[in-house]
Amino acid sequence: MVDNAWIAAALMAARPQALSALLRYFRNLDTAEEAFQEASLRAVRTWPDKGPPRDTVAWLVFVGRNCGIDAVRKTRNNVALPPEERLSDLEDAETDIAARLDGAHYRDDILRLLFICCHPDLPSNQQIALALRIVAGLPLRQIARAFLISEAAMEQRITRAKARIAANPVSFDPPDAEDRLQRLGIVAMMLYLVFNEGYSRGHSDPDAAQLCDEAIRLARLLLRLFPSEPEVMGLLALMLLQHARNGARVDAAGQIVLLEDQDRGLWNAEMLTEGRALVEKALRHQEPGIYQVQAAIAAQHARARHAADTDWGAIDRLYQTLEVLQPSPVVTLNRAVAVNKVRGPAAALALVTPLEEKLGGYFYYHGVRGGLLLQLGDKAGAREAFKRAIALANSPAEAAHIRLHLDRLGTPPALPPALSAK
Repeated sequence: MVDNAWIAAALMAARPQALSALLRYFRNLDTAEEAFQEASLRAVRTWPDKGPPRDTVAWLVFVGRNCGIDAVRKTRNNVALPPEERLSDLEDAETDIAARLDGAHYRDDILRLLFICCHPDLPSNQQIALALRIVAGLPLRQIARAFLISEAAMEQRITRAKARIAANPVSFDPPDAEDRLQRLGIVAMMLYLVFNEGYSRGHSDPDAAQLCDEAIRLARLLLRLFPSEPEVMGLLALMLLQHARNGARVDAAGQIVLLEDQDRGLWNAEMLTEGRALVEKALRHQEPGIYQVQAAIAAQHARARHAADTDWGAIDRLYQTLEVLQPSPVVTLNRAVAVNKVRGPAAALALVTPLEEKLGGYFYYHGVRGGLLLQLGDKAGAREAFKRAIALANSPAEAAHIRLHLDRLGTPPALPPALSAK
């Protein structure tokens, strides 16, 4: 059997550029997607015999555009496409279309496609689902599993998103500098949400973990489009540094392993090196942003060869900076973990207690609070906080981790971490 895995890889790599160029041409998301799918089918049929074209993206755009036009022509009894054997011999056509689809075109086209998926009228769960389906090309089955819903429900979610976009179209004109900056921020937030969706459950759910891989792939694409934007560097660095620890976050029994107990030899050294380099490069721009600061916090953990070597004072200062840039009770909760290490549980509890009104339904809030109370000797208060945490757990692994604390309540456990410390 002939291994055509290289075709699937080539189509996935070319998808954002080709689909976004087709979207600019047809100005209709469904038509562009159908044209790309038809071009991909023709690639599967012709490339094994003819070999890959010199410019994969240009070939897919050329064939996809003709397929889309042909779909319209068929309703008008017009001329059909050329025979398939001619579609692999597009030397002049590829050269012409590749010359016109220069870097600037690609950048605006892909940004437009990402921005459409991040349409402001869409709720965040529809933005994420649409981006994974349209831009990343993930199968509907995989997206549905990652979001813990049925395929039918996910299909309805994506269909509703497309319908809302069709009813409230985004401008297809090339974005100016100000609009591009605004779009970039929305796209970055979407990728961040995709990554967090995978990261929060990836330690126990392989399907969810794949969302992290897709978010990283799209963030790399965004960095190629905007290589001098420090926040894009920070976003990719944050993803790499967090995802590098994925292999050490649970043990063989599926139990959560706290950051300070993780086998750092299991961390992905290549990801850590790349992430730290990106953080340093981003910070040299001296334009601090929320992704850069979060990445700098993750880099502090990555820099420590042993948990005891962690510079918690530096992490506390970085969280203080993040509280200024992005005031949030979750940020303060994360900071409390560092404050506990630097100034003790009483100081950390003073930060945590006022957050209950806003974080009363948040698993990590009760886990952190329970750990602090236990360190202070309040076993009854700790038991109540841990029980509330179990009721709000996002996965069986999280519930089991807290249940261990309840079982061992006579011995102060390590402080359950907020998101950035897992």
